[in-house]
Amino acid sequence: MTSADVLTDAFERIREVVHEAVDGLGEDELAHRIDKGANSIAWLIWHLTRVQDDHVSEVADVEQVWTARRWYDRFGLSIDARATGYGDRSVDVAVIRAPAELLVGYYDAVHEQTLRFVRKLGDSDLERIVDIRWDPPVTLGVRLVSVISDDLQHAGQAAFVRGVIERTT
Repeated sequence: MTSADVLTDAFERIREVVHEAVDGLGEDELAHRIDKGANSIAWLIWHLTRVQDDHVSEVADVEQVWTARRWYDRFGLSIDARATGYGDRSVDVAVIRAPAELLVGYYDAVHEQTLRFVRKLGDSDLERIVDIRWDPPVTLGVRLVSVISDDLQHAGQAAFVRGVIERTT
């Protein structure tokens, strides 16, 4: 098994959890917040997808799916096209509403772009420095593991919120 295979497997696992968290829910359920300060499933999935799109497109040197394939326009949100959800406040979370098909459509498009990139990587590629703002500088391998970690945490949170919704309705 190569490093590319391991990365591909990890990103495939994220996809499974994303689909399980979203599939079959209506827009109101996706926007449901278990308390006024909590994140909704819609926000969690949108955010993890935006972060993956942002971070992977940067290291792959390609335009983000969000803008290149007009997902920003399809969502029709009153937010900046560069927004990823990082640092969002409760009021910002409430703005993110979308049907399941839109959320998983965008996620799947980002997922495919991510896999096209990681499947081409060799072990030596993972040593490439991609961010010198940190000490030590961030390598491609560390950046991709960071994205995987963040995505799995948010996908798990979305699955948890789904469980709460299913038990209370």
